[in-house]
Amino acid sequence: MKTHCVYVQLLAAASFCGQLVSGETVSEINGNKYLSPYNGKNVTYVDGLITAKGPNGIWIRSTTPDKDDRTSESVYVFDKNFGKNLTVGDVIQLNGTVSEYRSSKAYVYLTEIVNPKLVRKVSSGHAATPLVIGKDTINPPTKAFSALDDGDVFAVPNNASLISSTNPTLIPRNYGMDFWESLSGELVTVKGAHALTKPNNYGDTWVIGDWKVTGLNSRGGLTTVDKDANPEAIIIGSPLDGSKNPVITRVGDVLGDITGVVSYSFGYYTILPLTALKIAKGVEPALPPPTSLVSDGDCGGITVGSYNVENLWAGSDHLVNMSAHIVDYLRGPDLVFVQEIQDNNGEKNDAVVSANLTLSTLTSAISSLGGPEYEFAQIDPVDDKNGGAPGGNIRTAYLYNPEILRLRNPNFGSSTEANQVLSGPELKYNPGLIDPTNSAWTASRKPLVAAFETLDGKNSFFTINVHYGSKGGSSSIEGDARPPVNGGVDDRQDQMQLTAEFVADILAEDKNAKVIVAGDFNEFAFVEPLENFKKISNLKDLDEAANVPELERFTYLFDMNSQELDHMFISQALKPKAQYEHVHINTWVTAAQQISDHDPSVAKFNICKR
Repeated sequence: MKTHCVYVQLLAAASFCGQLVSGETVSEINGNKYLSPYNGKNVTYVDGLITAKGPNGIWIRSTTPDKDDRTSESVYVFDKNFGKNLTVGDVIQLNGTVSEYRSSKAYVYLTEIVNPKLVRKVSSGHAATPLVIGKDTINPPTKAFSALDDGDVFAVPNNASLISSTNPTLIPRNYGMDFWESLSGELVTVKGAHALTKPNNYGDTWVIGDWKVTGLNSRGGLTTVDKDANPEAIIIGSPLDGSKNPVITRVGDVLGDITGVVSYSFGYYTILPLTALKIAKGVEPALPPPTSLVSDGDCGGITVGSYNVENLWAGSDHLVNMSAHIVDYLRGPDLVFVQEIQDNNGEKNDAVVSANLTLSTLTSAISSLGGPEYEFAQIDPVDDKNGGAPGGNIRTAYLYNPEILRLRNPNFGSSTEANQVLSGPELKYNPGLIDPTNSAWTASRKPLVAAFETLDGKNSFFTINVHYGSKGGSSSIEGDARPPVNGGVDDRQDQMQLTAEFVADILAEDKNAKVIVAGDFNEFAFVEPLENFKKISNLKDLDEAANVPELERFTYLFDMNSQELDHMFISQALKPKAQYEHVHINTWVTAAQQISDHDPSVAKFNICKR
């Protein structure tokens, strides 16, 4: 083996020489793919500068960097005892075994060196200078995560290939996962960071820095749009010094500069900061304004709200605050579609399925706060057949202001009776459920169909309140499966088709019928199930009809994204002068302050007969 003069990368231009036996370099160990070409093999005389220490190991940076931006110059050395007598700034030489580690088969592997043996400490006192993202590196890609997604991270079918088996060559200029993988183990600085979503219970917080991004909304989050789920973001994990990140961070809060090491854990590329995040400046205003859409009190201006009230039952701690939202922020719409109404005793798993106490408690609280004296309409489900928390029996329901609206020819269906469109069009059951015994609804809510009219009986419209199957079982957006697993997508495909066909039956009877389908769709408007829904039903996306700016279409926070799972679709007859607003009362506040995990929305329509 040869000897050489060693130059340590980014040591404030300091260099040193020593007689070192050269072995494998860090860049050779990492290789230009996800999996190391040395996986499972012993490596010797690996030179590296210690850039950071954690509770279970150290990170070293190559002293002989290459010029390939696909190969990381740093690697994690896993051994909690190895670095005890070493410090950041030491240059060492070690032997060890290359390993690929992941805690779940759904995750991407992390390359590391295990069973390390110190050959010698070469020198000390060198500066461990971080790479500034976007300055000392290229900018993170802003659209695509992986070449294996074939241009669409939301494509159906998903889970078509695995990074672990395909092991693609990294193209960090094009793909976000490749970019972060090419920096695995590297000490980096994020300049001018701000928060994109709320932190989890451990303080892990998604951020962007001062680099170019797409999807930036007015609050400072990144909005999911067609084929773009914002791979330029990075999550900041647990601090290496044992301190704790704040859990009161809000979307848009300025966090300043963050320095840490790039790693991969729990399904995501992450930066483990040297110390805890600090909120440099809180975003303002703290709360959004109420909706500007107020009922006219007649057919010329009917207001319609939609709100997932997150497992609401008669004894819920958040019931009064939820009522205040409906009064103060939604301004008491004439009709409210609500989702996740639980039975009267919540998650007590017994034979109780009635939600009359839950809904009467809610409506009483609303009226006591100055809101309308709502009446409600719902259908009790079959016990434990609607999914959600065991025993909760969640369902959809309507609240309606009896001074403005009433059910047209009320005739309540049961939990097992299928509603039908009769000539007129009229409904067999009002309200009633769509094909409730169909296997598409296994462990899921059945859409609640109703027909409402003004008190003079001259103006009527149809409504369908939906809460489709959850995304449970989805994989991480930065996980092994490409495109990522979209949990429950096949069920939602079937559920949306049944709903769309019901709408099509109404419009076949009367092409000018006024139809509103709203609720928690658990899907994005540009993904196949909803694309098919729009095509079959011939309904219009109200966001588009009302010209809501694309980047302001969000009602939910998940991963790095502000995203829209809650939608409203309308027939052509309701499109003229339709208005629509999302009220960000839950996405803007801290995790402790949110009343539901969804934002509500409000629309305004002219339903007068023309």
